[in-house]
Amino acid sequence: MVRKIAFTVYSVRDLERARRFYEEDLGLVKTADYQGGWVEYDPPGGCFAITSYLEEVRPSADSGGTIAFEVDDVDALTARLQAKGVAVKVEPFSTPVCRMSIVLDPDGNAVILHRLTD
Repeated sequence: MVRKIAFTVYSVRDLERARRFYEEDLGLVKTADYQGGWVEYDPPGGCFAITSYLEEVRPSADSGGTIAFEVDDVDALTARLQAKGVAVKVEPFSTPVCRMSIVLDPDGNAVILHRLTD
């Protein structure tokens, strides 16, 4: 029986470059660093990790699961990231229940920026 989601992980090629994106650009706070190759963040709702240990797993925006981070302002964060040179895969758009966009981390992993409609 599944008890909970233990973590979501993205494979990255350059851990320091990825850390700058997730920590400086998205504002995640590092909660664990295992031997310099596995870094964890624990925002409300679960654990997200990045790792350079999974050499056989290629980073990609098209390879399967994608993480979605709940943010204060999808449009403002998307614009700020784009101004810093971050690739925007899908510009901000609205659904009946939320607003979201999709950006790519430095390794090409898709990251959804999401905001539920109040």
